[in-house]
Amino acid sequence: MRDVVILGSTGSIGVQALEIIAAHPDLFRVVALSAGGKNTDLLIEQAKRFKVPVVGVALHAERVRENLPGVQVIDGPQASTEIAAITCDVVLNAITGSIGLGPTLAALKVGNTLALANKESLVAGGEIVMSIAKPGQLLPVDSEHSALYQGLKSGKRSEVSRLVLTASGGPFRDRDDLSSVTVAEALAHPTWAMGPVVTINSSTLVNKGLEIIEAHYLFDIPYAQIDAVIHPQSIVHSFVEYIDGSTLAQASPPNMKGPIAYALSYPDRLGGATPAINWGQAATWNFSPIDHSKFPAVDLARRCGTLGGGLPAIFNAANEVAVDAFLNSHIGYSEIIDIVDAVVQQLSPSAVSPLRDLADVSAIEDDARLVAREKIKKVAR
Repeated sequence: MRDVVILGSTGSIGVQALEIIAAHPDLFRVVALSAGGKNTDLLIEQAKRFKVPVVGVALHAERVRENLPGVQVIDGPQASTEIAAITCDVVLNAITGSIGLGPTLAALKVGNTLALANKESLVAGGEIVMSIAKPGQLLPVDSEHSALYQGLKSGKRSEVSRLVLTASGGPFRDRDDLSSVTVAEALAHPTWAMGPVVTINSSTLVNKGLEIIEAHYLFDIPYAQIDAVIHPQSIVHSFVEYIDGSTLAQASPPNMKGPIAYALSYPDRLGGATPAINWGQAATWNFSPIDHSKFPAVDLARRCGTLGGGLPAIFNAANEVAVDAFLNSHIGYSEIIDIVDAVVQQLSPSAVSPLRDLADVSAIEDDARLVAREKIKKVAR
C-alpha cells in the first residue's frame, strides 16, 4: 500500500490521479489533499470518498470544516506547502503556476518522493529544486518528460545526442493571422482537455518553452541539445536521440493517466492505466518544425533558460499576468508574448544572478508581475 498526497486535487491532473487511485484501492491510500478553494464542493466530495484525514485549502476553510467533521483542515496560502511536508510515499504536485514551487521544495526537503506535474517549479526555481532533490526522488508527470524519462533508460547519459519534445501545435498551427484570436478560440484545444491557463499556454507554445527549460533541469542536458517539433496527433510524446543515430519514441494515446500512473506506481507499471494504441487500425502521424516567427515564445524561453539566473522565472511570471489579462479581455492574443518579451528585456540586466532561495524567486517574480501590469495598462482595451 502506497500513501499518496495530492496537491491541486480539484484540477485536471488531480482528478485523474484520484480516478487511478479509485481503480486500485489495494495499491494506494490518499493521506492528504489540498486545493486552492475555487471548487470547494469537489474538494469536500473527494475528501469524503477517499476518507482523507488531512485537507489543505487556501479559501473557504470554514465551509470545509463544517462539511468534514473529524478531518484536520489546514488553511491559508501556505496550506499546500504544509500538506506537501506530510511524510508519505509520494506527493503529486498538480498545482498550476509558480505557487507550486514552495510545496515542491517542502516535499523534497522532508524526503518525500515527488511526482511533479507543476512545471513552473523547475522553470522558476530549477537550480534550487535540483540542488535539493536526491537521485530518483523527482519523477516527471508531464507527458513529454515522462516520455523522455522512459526513453533515457535505454542508454548512458553520455550517449544522448538530443532530446526532442513534441507539441500538438494547439488550435492555431494552421492559422496564419493570429491578431483576431478570441478567448473562446484559444481555449478550444484540438487534442487535450486542460485548465484555461495551460490551454492558452499550449496555443501560444509558451508551454513548450517552459517544457524545454524543465527538461534542461530534469535531465541535465544543455539547451543546445533540446528541440521541439509539431506533432498534431499527440501520440508520440517525445523522442530521445542517441549518438549512434538511434531514436527512441514513447507513444501512447493523448491521455494523462499513463504518465500519472507511471509516476505514482514507479518503478512498477500499473496495468490498464490507459488504453494501448490500436495497431490494427491505419493511422498517419505527422511531424513538422515549429514556425518560430508565428510562435516566438519557444525561442524566447530558450534564450531565458540559456542566460539563466532569474530570467526563466521572469518569463513565467510575466506570462501568467499576460494570460490572465487576455482571459479577461484586457489585451489581444498577439499581445501576450509581446508583453512577456518586453518584461524580459526590461529586467534582463539585473536578473542574471543565480537565485539562492524561495525568497529570491518570489522577489523577482513580484518585479516581473509589476512590470507586466504596467505594460498591460498601456495597451489595455
